[in-house]
Amino acid sequence: MLAPTPTFAPRILVRIAAAPASKEAAIREAAQLLTAAGCIDGAYGESMLRREGVANTYLGHGVVIPHGMVEDRHLVRHSGLAVLQVPAGVLWTDGQAAHLVVAIAAQSDTHITVLRRLTRLIQDEARLEQLRTTAHERDIADALSEDAIPGASGPATDLRQRFDWTVDYPAGLHARPAAHWVAVAKSCSARIQVRHAAQVADAKSLIGLLQLGLRCGDPVTISAEGDDEAGALARICAAVTGLSAGEKAAAQRAAEAAAKAAGPVAGWNPADAPRILAGIGASPGLSIGPIHVLASADVTVPDAPEPLTSGADRLHHALAATADQLKALADDTERRLGKADAGIFRAQAEMIADTDLITRACQLMVEGHGVAYAWHQAVDRLAGELAALGNPVLAGRAADLRDVGRRVLAQIDPTLKGRHDLPDRPCILIAPDLAPSDTAGLDPTRVIGLATAQGGPTSHTAILARTLGIPALVAGGPGLLPLAGGTMAILDGTTGRLYLDPSPADRASAEAWRDGQRRQAEAEARERALPARTRDGHAVAIGANVNNADQVPFALDQGAEGVGLMRTEFLFLERGDTPSEDDQYAAYAGMLKALDGRPLIVRTLDIGGDKQVAHLQLPREENPFLGVRGARLLLRRPDLLEPQLRALYRAARDHVGSAAPTGPHAPLSIMMPMITSVPEILRLRAIAEGIRAEIGAPSVPLGIMIEVPAAAIQADVLARHCDFFSIGTNDLTQYALAIDRQNTDLAPEADPLHPAVLRLIHMTCAGAARHKRFVGVCGGIAGDPFGACLLAGLGVHELSMTPRDLPGVKARLRGADMSALRALASLACEQEDAAAVRALDRAPGPAQAAEVAA
Repeated sequence: MLAPTPTFAPRILVRIAAAPASKEAAIREAAQLLTAAGCIDGAYGESMLRREGVANTYLGHGVVIPHGMVEDRHLVRHSGLAVLQVPAGVLWTDGQAAHLVVAIAAQSDTHITVLRRLTRLIQDEARLEQLRTTAHERDIADALSEDAIPGASGPATDLRQRFDWTVDYPAGLHARPAAHWVAVAKSCSARIQVRHAAQVADAKSLIGLLQLGLRCGDPVTISAEGDDEAGALARICAAVTGLSAGEKAAAQRAAEAAAKAAGPVAGWNPADAPRILAGIGASPGLSIGPIHVLASADVTVPDAPEPLTSGADRLHHALAATADQLKALADDTERRLGKADAGIFRAQAEMIADTDLITRACQLMVEGHGVAYAWHQAVDRLAGELAALGNPVLAGRAADLRDVGRRVLAQIDPTLKGRHDLPDRPCILIAPDLAPSDTAGLDPTRVIGLATAQGGPTSHTAILARTLGIPALVAGGPGLLPLAGGTMAILDGTTGRLYLDPSPADRASAEAWRDGQRRQAEAEARERALPARTRDGHAVAIGANVNNADQVPFALDQGAEGVGLMRTEFLFLERGDTPSEDDQYAAYAGMLKALDGRPLIVRTLDIGGDKQVAHLQLPREENPFLGVRGARLLLRRPDLLEPQLRALYRAARDHVGSAAPTGPHAPLSIMMPMITSVPEILRLRAIAEGIRAEIGAPSVPLGIMIEVPAAAIQADVLARHCDFFSIGTNDLTQYALAIDRQNTDLAPEADPLHPAVLRLIHMTCAGAARHKRFVGVCGGIAGDPFGACLLAGLGVHELSMTPRDLPGVKARLRGADMSALRALASLACEQEDAAAVRALDRAPGPAQAAEVAA
């Protein structure tokens, strides 16, 4: 039945006294009304049901707003609303009863006005109660057509001093600029309000501002009254207009990134036009499947009433602890990524300080509810109101509110922490970020792809994804997180792209391309045991980067000739305390046994920068990448260095023969990270020699990591005092280019094939050659077949990489001539940028590339 309304374009269909047996039945009944009225195709009803599987559409106070998936909007013919009045109620989610089922079908954002009306309506309990029982369809239609609730105070008025402005932020008033408005408003003693049409918000309330739903082009009036009202108005207006340039620049960067994401890439490209989210390729390969957004699982919050005084104290302490936690997160993020990204956590801190939110929680506590239950309900209701505004930016802020709400909830009651659950079927996992231990625990049969909003391609998470053979992209941005679970996608871990809702033709094309890549990999794998010897007889030693003895058999099976890098920091990162000397001895002895005489290079503890270990209680540094890390830390912490060296020399004494070979074939070598000077080497050698003599262990080669330009430039001097070099191209790149590899804006520019980095590698090899020292590379570029060819041409003797990269690298080197590789490397050093270097890889093999370039 239709209740026409002359003042609002979408049709409003109302059914009085409905009695659906279940939530599903209610949605189907509402969808039938919309279908019969010609508003939607029948399939949109199924889309509404799918939406319920990924989002809670309970708005609050018995009102629910089922609607379809964004990607199914094409199934909407005309905007419309179908309202079922259910006097007896129908069970919805978490035991909540729905009395007004407002099903929404909209082609664009034309329904946002109704959603705003609903958020006002649910604050008028008397009006809602009347609508639940009215026998007149017109009452419900009118309630959804009114811009002001009957009985509310008169029209909105401005305060004494006023300023008119038109929103010119391309993304509208979202959380970060709104948080800045709030911070400035709170610094003023005067009352400040923001009005848009008939809506008014307190400028000191973040949630109130967001509920205005301001878009670019919306006119607003900002007014002030009270102490120094003129000065307060001037400050808030300066803050508001001062953000415009930055917001426009951010929108421009986003548009440029979107345009870049839509362009063709090397490898597979879709023929149709799926939605594309671009990040940074972190682990190669193509995965096809449904996405699963990793979030804390919903928790059941029991209602355990307690005296109001103790409950208020618990809430106060939880809010204070969370505020401290968010401040620490914001400070750390600003240090690593900049103020813009840190603003996310500062906005969250404003959310939990919001007067409206705390008042709602306190009101529920006054009514007799427990503090955890009251807080959870207040957050859920406010988040529901934000989500109901129909603005995707504000939907993201609703997710922020729920996230920070869970932080507070965990402070109130630590047993209420959510869990991370994965679906039973294989999926592409979407997450804000993952700790290395989380990544290491992933099951590649269930997680077939990984995409994170944060991180960088050289992070340990990315390295572990490559080790596990899981295609991965990182630094995909916050746009990943609101994606609907179950959405089909294609993830390209080589180019760093996520293609959403690909067409059947694109899926078939991607599968065919993946099959072709698999056949090539199988052909390379069949010859993986052959040495990496070029066609003119030059051999390159090939090792694997592994962290424990359990990984050795797989590395050897993939063609590794030994272990070129054992990262000992994982012994510290994967536990809650410092491993003892005996614990470390067992790990090193296990590696030597597993390798059975093959070479092992162990890097001593490399902590600092992006690798922090809480139980070591290291002092906070303003810039840890330029601080006490690597050898600098070891020389200041003999309690860390000496037990590690004792464990290594005990392992050498017990498992290495006294007449063992040296150079790249030594069964055990030790290398020190982050070396910048000769005095550091001399001090470390003296300490190592003293421990070796005390234990009675054989001599083993002592090498250093070349990770900073100073070491590369002075390589000829450093080579006099050590036995070998191992180049860490990930750190060398970030220090040479002055790019924090965790900075998501700059990480794509931190390319180890930049000519400046290649020249530093060449200098290192030349310096080592003067003293007949061998040079290895254990950074990520060693596992790139083209990068491996350049490194060999520059004079590198040994390459160590993720085991899965071994067959491809060895095959590429076997197909080359060393003379051509040297010419290619020389040509690469002469290029102007990394893109020009990568363009040299245009032919099937490096020899042909050199010929083409010539």
